[in-house]
Amino acid sequence: MKLLDPQSPAARQLASGQYVIRQADATVLDKVHIPWMREAGWNPGRHDCETYICADPQGFLVGELDGQPIACVSGVRYDDSFGFMGCYLVQEAFRGRGYGLAIHEAARARLKDCTQGGDGVLANVEKYKQIGRAYAYRNARYEGRKQTTDWRRGAAMVDLREVNLPLIEELDRACFPAPRRSFLAAWIHQPEAHGLAIAEPDGRPSLRGYGVIRQCFMGWKIGPLFARDPETAEAIFCGLIDRIPTGDAFVLDVAEPNCKALGLVRRYGMSEVFATARMYTGPFPKVNLDWIYGVTTFELG
Repeated sequence: MKLLDPQSPAARQLASGQYVIRQADATVLDKVHIPWMREAGWNPGRHDCETYICADPQGFLVGELDGQPIACVSGVRYDDSFGFMGCYLVQEAFRGRGYGLAIHEAARARLKDCTQGGDGVLANVEKYKQIGRAYAYRNARYEGRKQTTDWRRGAAMVDLREVNLPLIEELDRACFPAPRRSFLAAWIHQPEAHGLAIAEPDGRPSLRGYGVIRQCFMGWKIGPLFARDPETAEAIFCGLIDRIPTGDAFVLDVAEPNCKALGLVRRYGMSEVFATARMYTGPFPKVNLDWIYGVTTFELG
């Protein structure tokens, strides 16, 4: 496994205290992580800094050289078995000198003994393999634009905020490798977002599917979109788009092993705009990919 070269500028400046890697709070996320992600074209949500921090308040790091931020990353530990890495950025002028690898190693250390997930650009898959990650599958972002005012499809849906959190968690745990109660509560109740759910038709206390759409700096993102069948997924998908202004752009991040999710985006004329490689360090988690129609976020899994 590739490790930080002890002779690299980053290693020497870590030892001298000139380069410092420290925990980032919500204020730092708002000033560093989110603006940098915007500059990189990742188009974060308008309230991601408040919701991301709820996943793991200690899970976000910033690297500072002479007191100035030059690198950031997240290593969110959901429990003692699973964590997820994201928000990995190094300012261009400081790349190639070990600063990124140093902060990446600090995040990995937070996730020691966990399966570590991450989404990375396809061009860097071989680099990720050098640090111990194994390729699992391709995720792809699809973009569309709301062209009509009415997307209602007649399904009986409820506002997700009115659903008891344990019911949401039950379905979420079939699609996500670890419990994430605090994050879900914040995600569902964030401003400038809509959430919908469909209950089981026979009155059982469980959900058939649920989804969230949130406003981003450009357009809207749907995620997660989890459903036990394609009809439920499509109804929630349409219901969410029905709640945004006509003419606005929206995206859905699809886990490509779910061929029915690919069918959904193609039926609605959505176009692929980029893709990532889902990779893991450690055993691949057991989730029901056939129920994942929309990834929550590429940064937190």
